[in-house]
Amino acid sequence: MTAQNDNATDTSTSNASDEQTEQPVLSATEGSENLANDTAASRHGAATTARQWQVLSQLQRNRWVGTTHIYEQLKLAGFDISLRTVQRDLNALAKRFPIEKNNANPQGWRWKDDAPLQSLPHMNLSQAVAFNMVEANLTQLLPPAILDELFPWFDLARRQLKNSKVTHSWIDRVRIETATQPLIAPHIDLDSKDNIYHALFYQLQIKACYTRSNKSEASEYVLNPIAIIQRGVIIYLLATRTDDPEAIIRTFALHRFASVEILDSTAVTPDNFHLDSYLDAGSMGFTHPLLSQLPDRGKNTAIELRFTKRAGKSLTESKLSDDQIVVFNDDDTLTIHATVNLTSQLVWWLRGFGKGLLDAKPPLLYQVVLDKTADNEQQTNQ
Repeated sequence: MTAQNDNATDTSTSNASDEQTEQPVLSATEGSENLANDTAASRHGAATTARQWQVLSQLQRNRWVGTTHIYEQLKLAGFDISLRTVQRDLNALAKRFPIEKNNANPQGWRWKDDAPLQSLPHMNLSQAVAFNMVEANLTQLLPPAILDELFPWFDLARRQLKNSKVTHSWIDRVRIETATQPLIAPHIDLDSKDNIYHALFYQLQIKACYTRSNKSEASEYVLNPIAIIQRGVIIYLLATRTDDPEAIIRTFALHRFASVEILDSTAVTPDNFHLDSYLDAGSMGFTHPLLSQLPDRGKNTAIELRFTKRAGKSLTESKLSDDQIVVFNDDDTLTIHATVNLTSQLVWWLRGFGKGLLDAKPPLLYQVVLDKTADNEQQTNQ
């Protein structure tokens, strides 16, 4: 029995040995060729992935993008390909991603309306919170061209936050509260708003039917849109009128537009216009008819305000201007020295202190704060 086992082992070993010697042995040259082929295939796969990712990134929602345009963009990005390659990529990607083509000539492609955004890069929780707050607070100020692209991200953010208790806790505990009396925003004609934003975004002129606050009937204007400003619940368009040789920048409340037509002509922006400088100069503060009698219509005027200590305490925490100086007086009052623009907004704000405001200089400012008879005259500017 033992001898047989030994022989069986020898035979098995011999057979295994024979089988091993019968296996094909690669030469050094053949091994190098296979390795090179594997490396080339890997590089080709990576290049294809990068190219197809670029193809997907060119597609939009609600707008067809032509294959020729995609091809040209890929060429600019450094891809050495043919138009036929782009067409093959799109047909292959359509089998795995929610994209669709039309029957036009040349052919166009886009993301499907119901395409979930997880087809694109992932969104983390911090980004989801940011998108959620943008949707809640800034959508009124964004043009349709941008909103159309952001809506899928807003949807993804909501779904991303849906199952997160931590981020929901944050969103439920953060609000933006107006410092003035809350008002309900006036109705805005959505077509007019969209056309105004579109024209501003693409720097085109508009033909508008607009009703001024002191008129009962609308007038027609051709405008050069310059900027959009939200002030409280009112959204204003800054624009110049083409029939005005002085090109004065005027404010138009969006809710007073009855209709807006986008023109093909390019809008003209005044030379050296800067929105921040315009706002810093107090141009949106609406000049008070009496204060406009002062030098430079009351801009950059040194003022002196005397408050009761209790009324003026908030100004020791939030300054009126960078050069503000606070003087605490012996009679339990305080005096504020600052340089500001004398506007109707300043007047309304000072009236809010009531008897807590004891005096103001220049004397005309205090007179205006106490006298409300000229208030109605300012409405023509709004």
